[in-house]
Amino acid sequence: MSTNTSLKCKFEVFRSTVNNQFYFRLRAENSEPIFSSEGYIRKSDCLSGVTSVRKHATQEQYYNRLGQAANLYFTLEASNGEPLGRSEMYTTLAAREIGIASVKANAPLAPIVDLTVVNA
Repeated sequence: MSTNTSLKCKFEVFRSTVNNQFYFRLRAENSEPIFSSEGYIRKSDCLSGVTSVRKHATQEQYYNRLGQAANLYFTLEASNGEPLGRSEMYTTLAAREIGIASVKANAPLAPIVDLTVVNA
């Protein structure tokens, strides 16, 4: 796992201080989150979620385009139909498509930055 925070597009794994669950998010080159997971009780399951996103991200059939008007978003599903996560909200169809294109292009090789590891 990478701990280099100077990389452009990356997955971040973190633990919520509210519910103590593990989450991941994919950050774009501009550091904005473009895709986020649901909560996982175990960190290993969260990391498996990242692996599944990497596997399915390039395949169009796993994307669902949802929302309406200025509340547009997308989800990504695994081949078994389980949700892997959802995007941020977009105000235009074009912006949502750019978000999907970014996940397709970047998720397969984006490094993981583990924010749960405390460096001494």
